[in-house]
Amino acid sequence: MAPVTPHLPGTLYLIPTTLGEGSLDVALPEQVKHIAATLRTFIVEHPKTARQFLKQIGTQIPLQELRMLALNEHTPAAQLPELLQPLLEGENVGLMSEAGCPAVADPGADLVRLAHQQGIKVVPLVGPSSILLALMASGLGGQRFTFHGYLPAESSPRLLRIKELEAESRNKQQTQIFIETPYRNQQLFQAILETCGKNTRLCLATDITLPSESIVTRTVAQWRGLQVDINKKPTVFLIHGGA
Repeated sequence: MAPVTPHLPGTLYLIPTTLGEGSLDVALPEQVKHIAATLRTFIVEHPKTARQFLKQIGTQIPLQELRMLALNEHTPAAQLPELLQPLLEGENVGLMSEAGCPAVADPGADLVRLAHQQGIKVVPLVGPSSILLALMASGLGGQRFTFHGYLPAESSPRLLRIKELEAESRNKQQTQIFIETPYRNQQLFQAILETCGKNTRLCLATDITLPSESIVTRTVAQWRGLQVDINKKPTVFLIHGGA
């Protein structure tokens, strides 16, 4: 009997998606669409929205034959090895976020780390990252910056955290970047205006890459008194405390 040749691991492709409803041609290179169209198995947060995205791509394999493996914030760490099994059997697999780049402010990071431990090749594909696009367009310091994810939802801890971030920004000359659940954007915006010094610069980067995109940087003093509506609109917040 001939010896069984072990499978070489497949490649884990990190597939970026659009940041909202809009043209794929604007946001994604042809290489991303070509690779996504050839895959049969995907690791995704929500299969329904992933299929909608892949329908726009135009897959070579019928949508109903694609395999969708769920990975979200509720997935226990013990299930991650199971998600890598198709790769260990030699199949190429795509990892997708709900919006933007997978594994950045996204539950896919733990899976990517495990893939490296298993000797699986990881290939990041080019696409939109709201965090980096906001930083690029903000005019704030791009040499030193930190992304903090979500700030506390409760008022007192949130105000304290904003004060801490402003002080750290001023001391280190560092841009602080954070996000909020869109329906709480207005509360966070008001908390920043109430807490930060008048010369601290604040950038609101809203609906990035969409036709309604707005990226504006002003001092806190300039923002105060303005009518700003970012309710339920995906927004990245950036502050810089200045010298």
